[in-house]
Amino acid sequence: MLSNTSLPLPLQQWASDGSFLSLGPFQHRVFTKMYGSPDAEPADTLLLLHGFPESSFSYHANIDGLLGFFQRIIVFDFLGYGLSDKPLEGFTYSLFEQTDIALQVWRHYGIKGGHILAHDMGDTVLTELIARSEQDLLPQWFSAGILSATFTNGNMVMEKAKLRITQKWLLTQRGGPILGKLLNFPMFKQQVKSTSRSAGLSDETIDLMWAAIHHNQGRRLFHVIIRYLNDRKRFQNHRWLPPLRHTQIPLHICWGDQDLVAPVSVPQYLKQEVMPQATLSFIEGVGHFCQLENPDAWLGQVSQFWVNYQSL
Repeated sequence: MLSNTSLPLPLQQWASDGSFLSLGPFQHRVFTKMYGSPDAEPADTLLLLHGFPESSFSYHANIDGLLGFFQRIIVFDFLGYGLSDKPLEGFTYSLFEQTDIALQVWRHYGIKGGHILAHDMGDTVLTELIARSEQDLLPQWFSAGILSATFTNGNMVMEKAKLRITQKWLLTQRGGPILGKLLNFPMFKQQVKSTSRSAGLSDETIDLMWAAIHHNQGRRLFHVIIRYLNDRKRFQNHRWLPPLRHTQIPLHICWGDQDLVAPVSVPQYLKQEVMPQATLSFIEGVGHFCQLENPDAWLGQVSQFWVNYQSL
């Protein structure tokens, strides 16, 4: 459990029933939460992966609804995010390392497999998991494997991305560290608001996102953790996208149609050119952070896929 009165009350409440796992050779602490039955079968298990610059708290408004479809749900904060450690050394923040973190968390909970839903950065962690699955490289203890994969609002095709100006600057070698130090809440709020054509996130929600970034001096790493986008550019075409065409794992592409940073051209390309076998659905009237902006509409779309899956 975490006791930190410097956090806003909603984050304190989110943290109160969570726990920390010490992982890797440097024993970095990863914040995790489990809901439901610890003995649930893989078919009744949902594994959630959050995005940038968020944390597992992005799913806080969805947990009760999701428990209507699954008996066990696992969430956690990637290293560098939310309530997890944000080390300057001993971790490179590559998507490969973040994938290893996900697997270590799930092993701790005795997860043998399950349905996986991802958002933003988490989408590419999910593609790495699928790539490993297709190469028979997932660990033996994950024997039931990935039962289904749902991708939501993430720039899985970088050529289609519409990055915000701060994202572009943070990725530069010289400007990134400087902007990371200068970045303040008004700048952050403006950039978050600019990701959606819709009303987007409430001011309170953006406040909480910023507080989670600041926790454990996380702002000093902002220009580092965003380098996951460089991994996408380097590996998407020869490692991460090709396995999606051939996998037998049921796939769902579910998108807020008012997203301006990962526009609808991304899911359309994925459906037409990468994984034509996938189910494609849109959440009307919401933008990039759709699970926060309209939790009910988000739940309605993502859950319909699982309902159809169970009826097969």
